[in-house]
Amino acid sequence: MQLTDSDVVLVTGGASGLGAATVGSVLAAGARVVIVDLPEAVAELAPRDRVTALGADVRDEEQVQAAVDAAQGAGVLRVVVNCAGVATPGRIVGKRGTLPLADFRRVIDINLVGTFNVLRLAATAMLDNAPDDGDRGLVVMTASVAAYDGQIGQAAYAASKGGIAALTIAAARDLAERRIRVMTIAPGVMETPMMAGLPEQARTTLEALVPHPARLGRPSEYALLVDQLIANPLLNGEVIRLDGALRMPPR
Repeated sequence: MQLTDSDVVLVTGGASGLGAATVGSVLAAGARVVIVDLPEAVAELAPRDRVTALGADVRDEEQVQAAVDAAQGAGVLRVVVNCAGVATPGRIVGKRGTLPLADFRRVIDINLVGTFNVLRLAATAMLDNAPDDGDRGLVVMTASVAAYDGQIGQAAYAASKGGIAALTIAAARDLAERRIRVMTIAPGVMETPMMAGLPEQARTTLEALVPHPARLGRPSEYALLVDQLIANPLLNGEVIRLDGALRMPPR
């Protein structure tokens, strides 16, 4: 499909990092954007033409529905990109004792349940869309290489991202007869705000793990892949690793 000025792209986690890069890219393609992020993150955004920013928790059905409604009110909700997530670390049994169940559940709820909440409500809204190059819409989810190579201290994060990876083909098959595609990107180590606080030595170590190019991934490269998913109608039901051939070690 090709985005036009009547199409709307809803981006969760769109205030920073991978989401912010995606917002810039789809705006450049001519679409309108609805950003969904935490209220404090949205409050810091400068106003932009063709952009609506809403504070919401992806776990909350009513708040996500309000964002979907806002997208439909701005045009045709054609694409959804799920970038909202957390990466709270914690060993199952560590120096501080057993990982609290509430900590594990919070990561699963935000990353996996939140993604599914957005997926289901957005897909419902897309049912009334006229097909564009055969598609009524596209939902992009964000997993991680941790879905395959979870490191020490990543039990909750890896489980949440592994869930997204497993959800991809099932969701694509569920929605195929509705002409809605579902794709997932699994980034490696990326230049996001989370990485910005790392010491230089830690950053250098991470970069050395990537075979080629031996550096952190750029948010613009994530956004470029989103652009390609939108454009190519045969991409459906797949998880694409965006990691420079990285395979993470245990720690």
